[in-house]
Amino acid sequence: MKNLALTAALAATTTIAGALPAFADYPTSPVQFVVPFPPGDFEDILTRMIAANMQEKTGVSVSVVNKPGGGDGPFPGALDVLNAPSDGTVVGSFVGVVPIVGPLIDIGIELDSFVPVGIFLTYPFVLAASGDAPYSNMAELSAHAQDNDVVLGHFGASLTPTVASFAAAQKMGFEFADDSAFDMLDCNTLSAGDADVINTTLALIEPCLGDLNILANIGNDPIPKLDGVATLSSQSGIDDLELWNGLFVTKGTPQEVVDTLAAIAKETMASDAAQTLMTETGAGVYWQDAETAAGRVLNDREVVGGMMEAIGQ
Repeated sequence: MKNLALTAALAATTTIAGALPAFADYPTSPVQFVVPFPPGDFEDILTRMIAANMQEKTGVSVSVVNKPGGGDGPFPGALDVLNAPSDGTVVGSFVGVVPIVGPLIDIGIELDSFVPVGIFLTYPFVLAASGDAPYSNMAELSAHAQDNDVVLGHFGASLTPTVASFAAAQKMGFEFADDSAFDMLDCNTLSAGDADVINTTLALIEPCLGDLNILANIGNDPIPKLDGVATLSSQSGIDDLELWNGLFVTKGTPQEVVDTLAAIAKETMASDAAQTLMTETGAGVYWQDAETAAGRVLNDREVVGGMMEAIGQ
């Protein structure tokens, strides 16, 4: 995955082409994109492509800063963005859980704290176990968990894939014996026995994918490269739910800033580098504008809110 990330990052600086409109007033000072997770996953790779394209087009220094929050998921990084000036110098590259769940958990994020610039990524999120685990799908996991302890590893209890996992377990009549939040969930997490089942993305388990049991993917549709793996919703009966990532700025940010960021991000997602990443990994790479993104936030907030209420969060 590190090689994939490096290849994609290098390609982003050489294959993104095309002229954008001239933006006279933004940016005029360094821009920082905040990714509230460690480097190496899809949101980090694609945000770095956006940053490289923006720096090339504008001549202004643009950087990406990773601010993982451990058990608090993306929220510490999101709060750093919230407390920054509303001038486009600090931009959030956030999973949907920030605007969806943030306002529901009383941490200082309000319904209108962040303004969407657009959405650019749908994660190929999965529930995975070691290849020698005695279960290879959700029905088998449910049966095993009736008489055995199963520990779930996730990126944060309030993240939408984690909420969906708990909701699916409840719907199927079993419970995880324990769960833990991690900054990184990869092959080592399973091989070290830190968790029995992990809730993660394909990017982080690509090196050992052939040695794992993929129980389900968390999304509206099956992932083509995972032959025979059904969605979590189809196996459990919960509502469809995807984990996505987009660019966000704080309320009060000038429209010119939003328009500039959107134009650069849209061009970047259409580049050969970004589209190759999608083809090779199963990630959804695209551009949805601010209006579409805002509607998606509202819809997912209703779905996730219902799940959280059902599982007592």
